[in-house]
Amino acid sequence: MAMLVTERKKRGIVATVFLVEILKGMALTLRRLFSKPVTRQYPTEKRQPFLGFRGQHALARDPESGACRCVACMRCAAVCPSQCITIRFRQEEEGGPRIVERYEIEAFRCVYCGYCEEVCPVNAIVLTEVYEYSAYDRRANFFDQERLLANWDRFLTESGHDPAQYVNPFWQQRGMEERMLAAGRRKPVPADWRPAGQVVGPAHRAKPLGKREEALC
Repeated sequence: MAMLVTERKKRGIVATVFLVEILKGMALTLRRLFSKPVTRQYPTEKRQPFLGFRGQHALARDPESGACRCVACMRCAAVCPSQCITIRFRQEEEGGPRIVERYEIEAFRCVYCGYCEEVCPVNAIVLTEVYEYSAYDRRANFFDQERLLANWDRFLTESGHDPAQYVNPFWQQRGMEERMLAAGRRKPVPADWRPAGQVVGPAHRAKPLGKREEALC
């Protein structure tokens, strides 16, 4: 494989004497000096996070009972690459529902991959859009079940989301057929989550939908 090598042109005597390159750099500095600043003055100016931002961990409550949605299927703990989730449960009788006794997340070990959200069949675990939760105490970022539920309450209060209608992008991926989802994940989603609303570049926008895409809409 050939590599093209180009030599830098030598500066002329005028550019050397009058320091043209330095003057060009100073001119750029002066132009930027009087332009509109782009720095966000945090914490006075806070940026609104995008939907699906992976922030503080939370356990979603059931809108009817107010209890944790978790059914102790153990999928989140099994799929977690950093093994930061610990779950303990009990069963009152053989074949009966599992009752969560402990649900703990060590946030410092989490890599915020979102796998736990993707595999949860009942939309119980969520990485909220809350990003202000730093602390000087290590214990502050060790979340037990009560703290995870409190994080969910805080998220709803600060964001204003309706708990009955909120859907995280990791709970239901865009373009996925409803019949492929667990029953607990079949919730109404925005129109742009359907295949017809997914546009990737002008070429895709002009391209007509195929039979399979039309069937999914």
